[in-house]
Amino acid sequence: MSAPLLLNLNFGDWLGLFLHFLMLSLLAVGGAVATIPDMHRYLVDQQRWLTDPQFSGALAIAQSAPGPNILFVALMGWNVGMNAGGLWQAAMGLVVIMGAMMLPSSVLTYFATRWLHHNRGLRSVRAFKQGMAPIVIGLLLATGWVLASVNHNPAVDWPLWLVTLATALLVWLTRLHILWILLGGAALGWFHLV
Repeated sequence: MSAPLLLNLNFGDWLGLFLHFLMLSLLAVGGAVATIPDMHRYLVDQQRWLTDPQFSGALAIAQSAPGPNILFVALMGWNVGMNAGGLWQAAMGLVVIMGAMMLPSSVLTYFATRWLHHNRGLRSVRAFKQGMAPIVIGLLLATGWVLASVNHNPAVDWPLWLVTLATALLVWLTRLHILWILLGGAALGWFHLV
């Protein structure tokens, strides 16, 4: 990992971070993983509150740890806070980002599922469910794109692109359990092949 950044975040920065992740929460149709490209754009490219290695490291650590899939969001908030000055700010970053990601999506999910369950026979509800599938797939493909091009150098990234393509094909064309695919990816990383 690279050296942490030294940031000076004011109330407006924390509010902007909260509002941005509030918006991402409502976009997270395929789960929080589907919003990784915009998280990267905002935190790394636009605000420069995280470095590429910090961003990728937060994803790798959280995805390899047992527990909920959304742990990477908490680690990103923690890293933004640590870059802003220390433990107090790290705790603030964690609470701000996790609160923003969890609150709207939880409330919306609760009320939407109750309404959808009550109206599941309506033609418009069935059409909505079928229309959401391509959106979720597109968001997940965008996530794969961002993760496979982490170095911004095709000459270096080609193994990541190959693994991404092979993984997508395995998931699409076979009934191979996802844990076997994860084990294969871990083995490739262990032997420094990607």
